[in-house]
Amino acid sequence: MLHTPVPQLDDLLTMMGEAGRRLAEIEASEGAAGNLSICLRWSLDLHTHFPLVSEIELPQPVPELAGATFLVSGSGRRLREILDDPPAHLAAITVQKDGILGKLYTSPRRRFERVTSEFNSHLSVHYDQVCTTGANFHAVVHAQPLHLTYLSHIPRYQDETYLNRRLLRWQPETIINLPEGIGVLPFLLPGSAALMQATTDALRRHRIVVWGKHGVMARSDVSIKRAIDRVEYAETAAKYEYLNLCAGEPGQGLTAEEIRTICAAFAVQQNIF
Repeated sequence: MLHTPVPQLDDLLTMMGEAGRRLAEIEASEGAAGNLSICLRWSLDLHTHFPLVSEIELPQPVPELAGATFLVSGSGRRLREILDDPPAHLAAITVQKDGILGKLYTSPRRRFERVTSEFNSHLSVHYDQVCTTGANFHAVVHAQPLHLTYLSHIPRYQDETYLNRRLLRWQPETIINLPEGIGVLPFLLPGSAALMQATTDALRRHRIVVWGKHGVMARSDVSIKRAIDRVEYAETAAKYEYLNLCAGEPGQGLTAEEIRTICAAFAVQQNIF
């Protein structure tokens, strides 16, 4: 939930650009991989940056979000380039009264035909979180961080309990910032209804979820950069785990007792260790 003064369009576009560039810097967005979106429930003047308007059918009815605005990355766009010219790489969508249709706002400089093919999952997660919490802001990020994605190809790391106990042991900051742990999904077809529903369910319990053999999706109701932070915390943990595997696993990491001591000191509620 954001409080006044809320960010206006220029600030939001800049933050999305900075978020996209950070994902590229941590090797979580090769080529045109990955996508970003935010949902907000205050008024914006969209015409200054997005003067072209058309009508689209939303991936699912979202009547409770009538009047809400989404800023979302275009399909096939390189996230690292958003910051150079945000209106060329992003679109705005406002939900109409029926919750079935939306107005699509784009720039004359747009470099995409349609918004990301993962918008169905983005929309579903936004809808679920905003309706549940009443938040006026919500951010969702899909990225493909190298080490997390690699580990999801190894069968034992496809078990949620195993993955969390292995990854959350490497730094005190990880359990503090990801107290619910990392959700884990099996491989599901990109852009599919099955992936959309499984992701929505998993992000009710977690702030980041691994899409098996594909990447991750993370969320935040504070800022899109906070969602990127969660990707970075999880990916850093996965890199420690990968390094330890390559070295023959000499590292113990934090013990369960040490992690419980950290949680007690910082009032972290968790049930992983």
